[in-house]
Amino acid sequence: MKIPVSQPLIGDNEKKLINEAMDSKEISGFCGEFIDKFEKGFAKYSDCAYGVSTTSGTTALQLALATLKIGPGDEVLASTFTNMATFFAILYQGAKPIPIDIEPDTWNLNPSLLEKKITPRTKAILVVHIYGHPADMDPVVAIAKKYNLFIIEDCAEAHGAEYKGRKAGSLGDIGCFSFYANKIITTGEGGMITTNNKRYADRARMLKSLAFGKKNKFMHQDIGFNFRMTNLQAALGCAQLKKIEFVINKKRDIAKFYLKHLSDVKDLQLPVEKSYAKNVYWMFHVVLKGSLKNKRHILTAALRKRGIDTREAFVPYNGQEIFIKRGLTRKSDCPLANIAGNNGFYLPSGPILSLKELFYVVNNIKNLINHIQ
Repeated sequence: MKIPVSQPLIGDNEKKLINEAMDSKEISGFCGEFIDKFEKGFAKYSDCAYGVSTTSGTTALQLALATLKIGPGDEVLASTFTNMATFFAILYQGAKPIPIDIEPDTWNLNPSLLEKKITPRTKAILVVHIYGHPADMDPVVAIAKKYNLFIIEDCAEAHGAEYKGRKAGSLGDIGCFSFYANKIITTGEGGMITTNNKRYADRARMLKSLAFGKKNKFMHQDIGFNFRMTNLQAALGCAQLKKIEFVINKKRDIAKFYLKHLSDVKDLQLPVEKSYAKNVYWMFHVVLKGSLKNKRHILTAALRKRGIDTREAFVPYNGQEIFIKRGLTRKSDCPLANIAGNNGFYLPSGPILSLKELFYVVNNIKNLINHIQ
């Protein structure tokens, strides 16, 4: 049996809409009905007034920072435990990222650590809703208001996740989503920012398309980017958006299955769902503790031999050698993130997993853990 860590759910409607876009000859990011439809549809789904599509989740983050005029000399507080696209985007803008350690159970940014990291140069808090569980936003919002800081949400893994009944992407100034192939819904590559602020939406839309002029197209308004999603990708996104609740429900069902069948495994930390949260379980991430600590390579290699694909957890910002060598951070800065990064991995979590495949995964995990404990 071969079980990939994730596969997209693609069907006939995706093919139909892509063919419609191709037949119209509107295949670029400059024109086409699907771009507008996807932006409006996804924004509405995310409880936001505006959506601006981009080429990736990474460029969505950079576009958000540029929209808020964050650049050289500015500091941005960000959860250290994330895909490094989060930190790359800050660095692309010439700003300085400040890593914040995580909560031990949600693996999200710990709001209680924010205030002591704020300086006169701090301009924003970049919150990551890791693996589909929303961060605890009320204290983040309170601190942002107290110090007049922007809030950017990295929702790359959190389509449809909710905090106290409100959707991820609507909780701060700007939300940033990814539609990479393994995300809740996909456009292959692609991203989007969401906001309820028209001024931010207008500026982002201008910047993402080379900041072309209004009257004279080639008299540019600013230093812009070429971050346009194509009409072909947006067509795929429109079809995927119709499936988003189905995929989320499937992800949650998979998580319930894993939680039920792995809850009795000693020293295997499972994901949580806080009382304030709706976790969409983008990936079912686990952390090895106690007798299993530092044995991830043994377990994942054995699973691979049995056809079960896994992925190691993200290496946190403070653990990245390229940043340590530049003097930007120290490995010891975020000890809890180090534990999750060194001992975490996620299990097959794709929306097309069968019950037979799920039983195969949990039975192999249990048997292997019994042998290595």
